[in-house]
Amino acid sequence: MPAPLAIAPLAISLGDPAGVGPEVIVGSYLHLREHETPFFVLGGAQVLASAEERIGADCPIVAITDPADAPSAFADGLPVLKGFDGAYTPGNASDEGAALALHSLAEATRCAIESAASAVVTAPVSKAGLTRVGFEYPGQTEFFAQVCGLAPDDAVMMLAGPSLRTVPLTVHVALSAVPSLISAELITHKARIVAAALKQDFGLSQPRLAISGLNPHSGEDGQFGNEEARHIEPAIATLREEGLDVIGPVPGDALFTPRARPTYDAALCMYHDQALIPIKALEFDEGVNVTLGLPIIRTSPDHGTAFDIAGTGKADPSAMRAAIRMAGECAQARALARAQARAQASSGNNA
Repeated sequence: MPAPLAIAPLAISLGDPAGVGPEVIVGSYLHLREHETPFFVLGGAQVLASAEERIGADCPIVAITDPADAPSAFADGLPVLKGFDGAYTPGNASDEGAALALHSLAEATRCAIESAASAVVTAPVSKAGLTRVGFEYPGQTEFFAQVCGLAPDDAVMMLAGPSLRTVPLTVHVALSAVPSLISAELITHKARIVAAALKQDFGLSQPRLAISGLNPHSGEDGQFGNEEARHIEPAIATLREEGLDVIGPVPGDALFTPRARPTYDAALCMYHDQALIPIKALEFDEGVNVTLGLPIIRTSPDHGTAFDIAGTGKADPSAMRAAIRMAGECAQARALARAQARAQASSGNNA
């Protein structure tokens, strides 16, 4: 395995200060203080210090004025960029807290876009709270697409754990609307993005994709629906013609069996719950939400704000740790790919 490359630190957004974000960030630092890629939090030093005291963690908070200071500060404590803060109000969401979460998210994203950070890891936010303070996106995935100058469909949500990766092709829509949204164009477009990201960010030279059916038994030759024949099978044929390793349509009740899971690197599913139920059932404590197709790297723990247990010390930081680790691994993979491309270009110029 190649030695880690020197890369910029990871930027962590604070999340809603009334949720479990502050305490899982603190808990993650305590487990990852020897992590090869340092990270820092965008604002909220007092919030994090209060969370640390509330849950009885021994996590020094180190204020920094520049992201470049994070690596040297990381051994002494959790680096937090100074400049904006708020009150720690576990379990009591407020517009002030949502505004702090949104500012931290925007600043973390800016750091990644400007290459002051090698990736963004976002702590949980309340969509309702963000909406009240002017956030105009269905979710953070759509936010990242727009700020990166992409169309919404060019950013793809993938849920990833140690043994499974899933992609919902349709996300926050009513189940009754899904059949009308499924098309060969949607499937091929997102499958290409997934395959490219698995190469670029996960180091898989020939990604294997499995594409689910929509209907029971993948339609049973049209007895239970014809979306497979009309849209899914033509999309798979097109992707295979392009050289991608694709199987399907695989019936939803067979796609996630113990024998099936090792045969693919990512499963593309037709709707939200078809993708999220298996990842949460199998990888809940280590599930990571990854946004594919962006010019920057973005990961997040695959859980919400959990206002009901915020500040009690019951929040498990495992998913946040996994998101931080994955962000660092993806950043290393991109850095290695860039280094290899430069080496090849240099070799070609010298030939």
